[in-house]
Amino acid sequence: MSNNIQLLVGRVLMSVIFLMSGFGKLGAVEGTAGYMASMGVPAPGLTVWLVIALEILGGIAILVGFFTRYAAWALAAFCVASGYLGHYQPDDQMQMISFMKNLAMAGGFLALAAAGAGSFSVDARRN
Repeated sequence: MSNNIQLLVGRVLMSVIFLMSGFGKLGAVEGTAGYMASMGVPAPGLTVWLVIALEILGGIAILVGFFTRYAAWALAAFCVASGYLGHYQPDDQMQMISFMKNLAMAGGFLALAAAGAGSFSVDARRN
């Protein structure tokens, strides 16, 4: 499989979780904001909308390969921050698995930031 096809497949797979999560939060904004408040996230009523925007817009950017390196950096940082805030509970094995999943996704996004989107992307057409 060519590198460009692998990058496309990788972008599709990495974007799915953020698109599903972002659109899912649209159906439960108040509940998500309440959960964020319980974790001590500042200004949860505003933060929830910032998270939704990042997940949906970042997910779309990764999917189509638009400003891929910037979107990948932003989503990598989000994965680390949300993993630490939402899942870092050393006494709970399931939460630690979710934390490690977030770190693995951050690693994937950093690799994508280094490699770029490949030729099957909006970025390739812009250059």
